[in-house]
Amino acid sequence: MPTQLSAYLSYDGHCAEAMTFYAEVLGAKLEALITYGQMPGGEPVPPEMADRVMHAYLVHPDFTLMAGDAPPGVPFTGIQGCMMAITFPTVAEATRVFNALAEGGKVGMPLAETFWADTFGMVTDRFGTPWGVNGGPREMK
Repeated sequence: MPTQLSAYLSYDGHCAEAMTFYAEVLGAKLEALITYGQMPGGEPVPPEMADRVMHAYLVHPDFTLMAGDAPPGVPFTGIQGCMMAITFPTVAEATRVFNALAEGGKVGMPLAETFWADTFGMVTDRFGTPWGVNGGPREMK
C-alpha cells in the first residue's frame, strides 16, 4: 500500500451526522461507523458514550477522511488551527459543495476569483469543521 495522508476530525457527539452529511455532499462512501459500544474486546464504556462514534471512515476515489467523537475523559475543544482544503475541477461543483457546507454554518469568505483558482471561499460548516473550497484551479507559475 502506498503512503497515504488523511485528515482525522474530532467531534463532540455529532460525528455520525457529520460524516453521513460529508459522504452525501462529497459523493463518497461511509465505509465504517463504529460506536464506542461496538468496540471489539468488550471493554466497558460509560453508557453516555455507547452511541458516540469511536471511528468513522469515509472513502472517495480521490481521498479518505476519518473522524470520531472525543473519547471518554478527553475534553473536546473544537477543530482549531486547520481547515479542510478541497479542490474541484469546476466552479459549478465547488459552488454546489460550498453552498451545502454553508447551510447552517458560517461563511468566512464568500466564493470569489483568486489568482490560484477561478473561485475560492472559506466556510465553517454546522458541525464546526472549517473548509477552504477551490474550483477551477489555475496553474501557478
